[in-house]
Amino acid sequence: MLDFQDIDRSQVALVGGKGAHLGELSRIEGIRVPAGYCVTTDAFRRVMACAPELENQLDRLSQLSPDDRDAIAVLSAEIRSAIAGIPLPDDLAAAITGPLAGLGETAAYAVRSSATAEDLPTASFAGQQDTYLNVVGPAAILEHIRSCWASLFTERAVTYRLRNGFDHRKVHMAVVVQRMVSPDASGVLFTADPVTSNRKVTSVEAGFGLGEALVSGLVNADVYEVRDGKVVDKKIATKQLAIRAVPGGGTQRQEIEPELQQQPALTDAQVVQLAQLGRRIEAHFDRPQDIEWCLVDGDFQIVQSRPITTLFPVPPVDDQDNHVYLSVGHQQMMTDPMKPLGLSFWQMTTPRPMSEAGGRLFVDVTDRLASPATRDGLLKAMETSDPLMKDALQTVLDRGDFIPAPSGDAPDVPLPGNPPEPIEADPAIVDELLERGRTSLAALEHDIREKRGPELFDFILADLQELKRVLFAPDSTKVIMAGMGAAWWINEKMHEWLGEDNAADVLTQSAPNNVTSEMGLALLDVADAIRPHPDVVAFLKDVEDDGFLDELPELAGGREAQEAIRAYLDQYGMRCVGEIDITRPRWSEHPSALVPVILGNIENFEPGASKQRFEQGRQEAWKKEQELLERLQALPDGTRKAEETRSQIDRLRTFAGYREYPKYGMISRYFVYKRALLEEAERLVQAGVLRDGEDIFYLRFEELHDVVRTGQADDQLLLQRKEAFSGYQALTPPRVLTSDGETLSGSYRREDVPADALVGLPVSSGIVEGRARVVTDMTDADLEAGDILVTAYTDPSWSPVFVTAQGLVTEVGGLMTHGAVIAREYGLPAVVGVDHATRLIEDGQRIRVNGTSGYVEILPETT
Repeated sequence: MLDFQDIDRSQVALVGGKGAHLGELSRIEGIRVPAGYCVTTDAFRRVMACAPELENQLDRLSQLSPDDRDAIAVLSAEIRSAIAGIPLPDDLAAAITGPLAGLGETAAYAVRSSATAEDLPTASFAGQQDTYLNVVGPAAILEHIRSCWASLFTERAVTYRLRNGFDHRKVHMAVVVQRMVSPDASGVLFTADPVTSNRKVTSVEAGFGLGEALVSGLVNADVYEVRDGKVVDKKIATKQLAIRAVPGGGTQRQEIEPELQQQPALTDAQVVQLAQLGRRIEAHFDRPQDIEWCLVDGDFQIVQSRPITTLFPVPPVDDQDNHVYLSVGHQQMMTDPMKPLGLSFWQMTTPRPMSEAGGRLFVDVTDRLASPATRDGLLKAMETSDPLMKDALQTVLDRGDFIPAPSGDAPDVPLPGNPPEPIEADPAIVDELLERGRTSLAALEHDIREKRGPELFDFILADLQELKRVLFAPDSTKVIMAGMGAAWWINEKMHEWLGEDNAADVLTQSAPNNVTSEMGLALLDVADAIRPHPDVVAFLKDVEDDGFLDELPELAGGREAQEAIRAYLDQYGMRCVGEIDITRPRWSEHPSALVPVILGNIENFEPGASKQRFEQGRQEAWKKEQELLERLQALPDGTRKAEETRSQIDRLRTFAGYREYPKYGMISRYFVYKRALLEEAERLVQAGVLRDGEDIFYLRFEELHDVVRTGQADDQLLLQRKEAFSGYQALTPPRVLTSDGETLSGSYRREDVPADALVGLPVSSGIVEGRARVVTDMTDADLEAGDILVTAYTDPSWSPVFVTAQGLVTEVGGLMTHGAVIAREYGLPAVVGVDHATRLIEDGQRIRVNGTSGYVEILPETT
């Protein structure tokens, strides 16, 4: 047994999260905590040791999936029953109730679960275990402590642990025994706004009586917002019920007198005072807090505080100024967290400074928003690439309370739609750029072979300059802008002259030199090589690991299949989902990722589909060109308009495909670096410096350089990085983030869509209906011909899946992101930027995708 005064935050393993936080709270000057003590996890372990048969049940529980609800219900009930039946040794019972003599044996207590995996910085486990209020007498306290122990295995707690990767055997239960208070009002205080995540706004929820009424949802709370020491907003609820303690034990509901139901639970002065206490607690724990409080005889008492685990982190800054950040991941179609080595490589590649938060990268655009010369350009660029991001930025600007007044003009930015410098539609220009990229990559592959140790790092740093020279070469950028400019010109003029929207979408189908669309079609050729060999097809259906390529030659037709797959990997094996993170496993490292797509191609397509699909797209583009030119000829001044349009179509067809190549070249280079660094990592493992080669992924480039140079690694740092990355995976990055921690997602302000439609950005014309296949991992993409792919984001690695789909819906994306480009190339109607699409659309539902107007409709079921 430990008194609160003897507990601090370092003792979570002994007293659980709630107990540790109550101990810390009781040490903060000016914070009142009702007296109490903690029954430590030693007591729980002793009781569990009395029932060794539980080991088998815990084994079975650990093997369940979090979706095995029925099995979890049965097994967790068995475990709870077993714990409830364990006899409590007399000496343990006496030790548990011993502190009551000093606190008052006849007093009422709250008996509260405090698990070791609870109230953690990355997982709160809020509400997963049980709490009992107004417990009176030693016998009742012992009974409810046993109930708390058993509640470690409620269905909700077991499921939560399974979903979050917590080992049931490593989670133990302490129990808090705390003097009850009879509050006039109680509630919850968030030191950061739980809706907007704004760290400078305190949110207070309050009701009459015990807080159980609010937590259980029996009543609506009064809600107050405090900023800069003032109540800036409040909503007073009608409060019809309160829960209060009953003499002798337990609680009961009480109706509130009608004349008091709309009376505020707190005065504004009390709300401000409570917010100040919250800030003091937040400062002590050094992170935003979710705090439970009670108002007793005009005095606030704190009964719990836990970290708010759902807030997205704020990029660190060296000043107190306001900052506005844009998500890089939303522009790059990769919103997952990146490991430190991946972050540092991307930062070394991009010319623009970037900030880190939550394992993601953000660009500070405060200066550009503050200057009229650059503000309009930025907003116009965002309107084209991501309207939700533009709307979020506009929200910040319209408030007028965050962006400072203009202090001078920053460098201007090019505006989408501005005609690029004229360039002749000559395919030789593209051929020369492609050859230059191949030559540069070949030189890297040759020169890096003999580099070792610190020399390797110096070499990579030097070659990154070559990568940037190729990636951002002016003539390369000019070609990309020429293709984009032609598309903008065609869409604008065809709308003006013919009333037709998005005419360029069809014209880009099967454009030459598009390495990403070629990658998708090439996997159809792999399917053609495998399809004639039934033994190989049957073997691939059971593939579970990446060693399958070595086993193929043992099968009839296996050598041909092996050669086809390896040839594909030689050309495209450096790609993968989330490829901008150098640490992600590439297809060459994880070839089994391609097997489901290959099998789908075998099932869904006939031989020769690759050439047929490409030729079909080319013919559709040609027919569209002829149709447009014919219609233009019939207009006043039609000959001139037709000639200008023909010239722009030539430019579009010649240059549009090249847009995908620079990133292909960059990712190819990244893979060369990665292989060399993994070889270096293996030498570090052999020397005993690292435990695992992939530990290097949790070090920044310069940190890894130091490890190689010194032969020493910080194991604690690696562990912290791995734990942090695990926590980042549970976070959803915002499109726009401020230095106050406010997250903004933006909204579509459109009235030209059907009621109940899901609104997005139209990026590839056409309307299509089909079965929605909601896919979050490309390796699970089991599509059939006619299905519509619904996913969070698509980067170039998804193009093999596009071949089967007849439409595309994504949560993230813009007009010129890779998924949109390839959708147009393949002629798939597509809508991107549909917020929460993977949650709002159920797998198997029939949907209609309007890629011309930019919305998705969920269709009624047909009988």
